[in-house]
Amino acid sequence: MKEYENTLSIGALKEGFVLDHIVAGHAMTIYRYLKLGKLDCTVAIIKNASSRKMGKKDIIKVACPIDYLDLDVLGFIDHNITVDVIKDGKIIDKKHLQLPLMVKNVINCKNPRCITSIEQGLDQIFVLADADSEKPVYRCRYCEEKWDGALKK
Repeated sequence: MKEYENTLSIGALKEGFVLDHIVAGHAMTIYRYLKLGKLDCTVAIIKNASSRKMGKKDIIKVACPIDYLDLDVLGFIDHNITVDVIKDGKIIDKKHLQLPLMVKNVINCKNPRCITSIEQGLDQIFVLADADSEKPVYRCRYCEEKWDGALKK
């Protein structure tokens, strides 16, 4: 079997962005949290691509301006993802993500006594409480309930 028989070629972008170094199997979670399905542009999801660094990885290519991307949400989901900005078919910028200090309406407080459970129109706001631990700790702005770290798949 020739090597090229196991590869898939996805065309290059003229303008847009590429989300690279996504943990294998997480592309659809990122797709949903970034609301990429609501964009009126082409989105290509590549799952389980070979990677020397990671073994396997997912990649998302989006043919929309970078302004459509919420870098805080992406940094919250996985701050190790690389964002390549494409213009005229070339990478013009590589953005490295950071943990955001605050996330708004991305996750929900699980505390049944939290004001966000009673006041339906209130924004769900979580602030970064500890970035030094192995897994970042976010707490509800209103009741200080610790987020359990689970994202909806």
